[in-house]
Amino acid sequence: MGEVVLSIGDRQHRIPCKDGTEDQFRRIATKLDSRWAAAERASGGMNAERSMLYVALMLADALDEAERGATPMPSAPVPAPAPALAPAPPPALPDLDQLADRLEAIAAALEKPAQSA
Repeated sequence: MGEVVLSIGDRQHRIPCKDGTEDQFRRIATKLDSRWAAAERASGGMNAERSMLYVALMLADALDEAERGATPMPSAPVPAPAPALAPAPPPALPDLDQLADRLEAIAAALEKPAQSA
């Protein structure tokens, strides 16, 4: 059984993993760490757990955007396009700063006291 030490934000995490998967874990941790500063801003620097939640939300939002931009599988066979047609470019993922702004707006809305009906 392998083990890898991942740096995310200002913390080190020792994670057990299957032998040979250490590089994959490091790549994933790099993606998490690249979003850490924006997540920490969005969480107001409350704590690492809250910041990690915002990192997860940013990644889930990016995944959701990518999935919604993907063409759904047709239920019936569709003829292949003519060879001269180039495939459509993949949808652009939202900018990290835009995601941080969206998360900050969500956090602000969640922190407002509930209004009486």
